[in-house]
Amino acid sequence: QVQLVESGGGLVQPGGSLRLSCAASGSIFSINTMAWYRQAPGKKREFVARIITGGSTNYADSVKGRFTISRDNAKNTVYLQMNSLKPEDTAVYYCNVPAIIDYWGQGTQVTVSS
Repeated sequence: QVQLVESGGGLVQPGGSLRLSCAASGSIFSINTMAWYRQAPGKKREFVARIITGGSTNYADSVKGRFTISRDNAKNTVYLQMNSLKPEDTAVYYCNVPAIIDYWGQGTQVTVSS
């Protein structure tokens, strides 16, 4: 079992920045990949970014060049640095560990609005 707890969401103006954190606990030795997804009101949950042990990363086209995913293995934490935020980035952001049955955090709200 893996438990994931996100933090760092909030209200920010367009063009601003936020950093999300996701702390993992439990059977963390089994974690190879950690990812961020988001879900806007009335829309399906969508992939945002992924980081694999060793540092390889992938991003959705919509966030490339603006978001950066990173990982602190000593703290069992993954981060999502979000810059140049746009209103369309408004969503609940979820931390994910893929598995036979995926692990998900509870989500953290990000609202980009003036």
